[in-house]
Amino acid sequence: MSTDYDVVVIGAGIVGAAIARELGGCRLSVALLEARDDVGDGTSKANTAILHTGFDAKPGTLESRLVRRGYALLSEYAAATGIPVERTGAILVAWDDEQLDTLPTLKAQAEANSYQHCELVDAATVYARIPKLGPGAVGGLTVPDESIICTWTVNLALATDAVNRGVTLHRGCTVESVDIGDDSTTLHTSTGPISARWVINAAGLGADVIDGHFGFARFSVTPRRGELIVYDKLARPLVDTIVLPVPTARGKGVLVSPTIYGNVMLGPTSEDLADRTATSTSRDGLQSLLDKGARLMPWLLDEEITATYAGLRAAIDRGDYLIDADQAQRYLVVGGIRSTGLTAGMAIAEHVLGLLAAAGLDAEPRTELPDPPRMPNLGEAFLRPYQDAQAIDADPAYGRIVCFCERVTEGELRDACRSVIPPAGLDGLRRRTRVMNGRCQGFFCGAEVQHLFEALR
Repeated sequence: MSTDYDVVVIGAGIVGAAIARELGGCRLSVALLEARDDVGDGTSKANTAILHTGFDAKPGTLESRLVRRGYALLSEYAAATGIPVERTGAILVAWDDEQLDTLPTLKAQAEANSYQHCELVDAATVYARIPKLGPGAVGGLTVPDESIICTWTVNLALATDAVNRGVTLHRGCTVESVDIGDDSTTLHTSTGPISARWVINAAGLGADVIDGHFGFARFSVTPRRGELIVYDKLARPLVDTIVLPVPTARGKGVLVSPTIYGNVMLGPTSEDLADRTATSTSRDGLQSLLDKGARLMPWLLDEEITATYAGLRAAIDRGDYLIDADQAQRYLVVGGIRSTGLTAGMAIAEHVLGLLAAAGLDAEPRTELPDPPRMPNLGEAFLRPYQDAQAIDADPAYGRIVCFCERVTEGELRDACRSVIPPAGLDGLRRRTRVMNGRCQGFFCGAEVQHLFEALR
């Protein structure tokens, strides 16, 4: 049986969830479709989790404008919802004269992007800020407002907010074909037909396929694999700021960054692939990271590795975001949203709503909206339930630790399973609580977590 909506958004990653949330603030019937069994289970889950100022975006591009606007919007939203953010700052480190000569240009580029806080610093200042940096740095450029954030919580908060605003979430719903009618479009999906007056394509790695269903051949997505190494929490004292490479003609390179969970991350690699499902790590990729890490921060390689993982970015063959509305077909595409989509997502949603209104969609704002959801804190630098005596007194389940590596409690697992968008499996539970995300990777607690999960579903 066909289900009719005013707008259907395809893709429940950060960008799609942000768009659905924005539309949920209007007097519209909206659906959010996700091919996987959980929100944020595609490219969004393996982001480098940096809240970007947009200092290094190409000036004058749509990306630069939306990243700058998104930084402000997401910073405000994080404060309202409890998404953990740490304002660690960043330093671009130059390792040779060519890179050193590039720094003033990058500072000027930041200023062209309306970011005025970068500062050129000498090698002594770099080492004063990052004492464990490897030898040979010749200078740097500071970016004091770069931050680390929890990408999992961002995605879940936006999707939860959307559902609370009346958006219907369809998980495990793959778009297989499209019929465009005079007044509506029917999406034939793996769970049945869904019709809408407008369709928004925020499908990430599958955005070009959906675009093809509407008769376009204007871009192609190339899966770009980024592999990363996550070091144990004991490595965190080595670095308390994001250490960025100086971009060159050969690419952006590898960074070292603290994570919101108390670890240290090294990566990513950058490898174009043909397989859109190739999220496994590779021997060559990890070895490349270790080789680069040996120069960047040799002491880091003496620390224990907690995990390795790989994510796929939806790279397209153009230098800017592709956000375009086709009024005749009542179709809007959001493509080529690189890792900056984490920061820009809410601004992209704002921009999309403006394009839809200009194309004739009546998007009257709702006068009353529910408060933003208050998300569980996954940040190591903030109060966690196992530390909260008041919470434990009120509910002893917050004092019963299940995952000892990450100090995750039974109460947190219960809350996740009873939330607005409960996890469909253990990976989703991990993203909501950090359970099994520590040094043993579930070896010690996995059986108990599985038992609790099945009992709580």
